[in-house]
Amino acid sequence: MTESYFIFPHIDPVIVEIGPLALRWYGLMYLVGFLGAMAMLNRHADKPGSSWSRDQVSDLLFYAFLGVVLGGRLGYVFFYGWQWLLEDPLYLFRITEGGMSFHGGLLGVIAAMVFIAKRQKRTFWQVADLVAPTIPIGLGAGRIGNFINGELWGRVSDVPWAMIFPGAGPLPRHPSQLYEAILEGLVLFLLLAWYKRCTDKPGAVAGMFLIGYGCARFLIEYVRQPDAHMSLYWGFSMGQLLTVPMLAYGLYLILRPVKPSH
Repeated sequence: MTESYFIFPHIDPVIVEIGPLALRWYGLMYLVGFLGAMAMLNRHADKPGSSWSRDQVSDLLFYAFLGVVLGGRLGYVFFYGWQWLLEDPLYLFRITEGGMSFHGGLLGVIAAMVFIAKRQKRTFWQVADLVAPTIPIGLGAGRIGNFINGELWGRVSDVPWAMIFPGAGPLPRHPSQLYEAILEGLVLFLLLAWYKRCTDKPGAVAGMFLIGYGCARFLIEYVRQPDAHMSLYWGFSMGQLLTVPMLAYGLYLILRPVKPSH
């Protein structure tokens, strides 16, 4: 049976190790996302008439990175791992054991954007619409990191490109990490690059990000293997339920009437 499908090769999650320090593929993907966002934002800051400077971009990136890491960990623990937290409160700090949540990271970035908007005397939507088109870079890179790690695999499938993952049993599965890398990364990046040229409504680009990500994540959850310790709720996964508010608020941001400025 295995001859009919791809077999995932064993890839060491550690790229290089020097003493107690180790560079991991997943960490490298975080760095790729950060550098990609920095390049886009600095390019915007360098445009004539831009209201941003490179120093202000650096400030934004610093607090956004903190938001991703802290929010991502807190979100995973409270959305997906609260039972482990009840058994061992120190589980919250065991980041090396894995466990990051996109939705938690998003909340962390939103908090960072609120802080930056107040600090730099901007509206929240000026910051959010600038940041939103850069997020798919990190999303796509992060999902590639999941694939390299051989984690967060898909459900059992007989599609020709199904793959047998070590640790997931002998049956072939959807490489759902690659689906997410394409839809949440490349496709969403192109969608936002196009849409930001079509509107100047405050919050609309951020709204399109919420809709684009929400649709991609909701659909891919149908082929992604649910976490073993998590139940379905009314037939939906936790990942799907968490996208519903994103979709609703994204639609509101795009469709809401905005008073013309004078």
